[in-house]
Amino acid sequence: MTDFVFAPPATTSLSVRDSVQRFAVRRIFCIGRNYAAHVREMGGDPGRQPPVFFNKAAWHVLHGGATMPYPPQTSDFHHEVELVAAIGKSAFRIRPGQANDCIWGYCCGLDMTRRDLQGLAKTDGMPWSLAKDFEGGAVLGELAPAADIGHPAAGAIMLTVNGEERQRADLRDMIWTVPEIVAQLSQHYHLQPGDLVYTGTPEGVGPVDPGDVLQGSVEGVGSVELVLGAPE
Repeated sequence: MTDFVFAPPATTSLSVRDSVQRFAVRRIFCIGRNYAAHVREMGGDPGRQPPVFFNKAAWHVLHGGATMPYPPQTSDFHHEVELVAAIGKSAFRIRPGQANDCIWGYCCGLDMTRRDLQGLAKTDGMPWSLAKDFEGGAVLGELAPAADIGHPAAGAIMLTVNGEERQRADLRDMIWTVPEIVAQLSQHYHLQPGDLVYTGTPEGVGPVDPGDVLQGSVEGVGSVELVLGAPE
């Protein structure tokens, strides 16, 4: 038996629809600027530019339905609802036409963002880590197996805050499709079972405050809820 200096962390995992099994999370990849209207609202060029990728740590997963303290070092905390793909088969240097064979399932997720810190990072040409990769920053709902729901390429994606609609689009509005995103990632990484891929958010991102209740959904996939608590 290996003798560790301290107990290793528990495996991060997600619940699976209609199953007692859980999906162990390995890595989290995210794509930015993947809906043209969102690119425009952020002041960018909505043309088909090369994908912008960033990461979130697996231990920053927060399960849907939880209450998240308002995070430190920000006064402009934003919601971003997204379709998330779960990898279930190793993939390296694959083509888009092969990508669906590697996707185990899907869920609805929230890419929570410290927007003021992201703005500073962009201005200074620095990484987005402090803005994107923090405790609770990857909120994820229940996984739906692709064997049950197929591979969604169309359908409504939306988010409400306190019952008021903030974001709404269709998965068909993506600049880069899910298979294209997965294939592009596989040129840079040996994708493995347990990897998650956030696929971008539509327009309508905006600030949230303590006490707000966020509800996101992807048609045919599932939903996710988050309650924002007071700062710690």
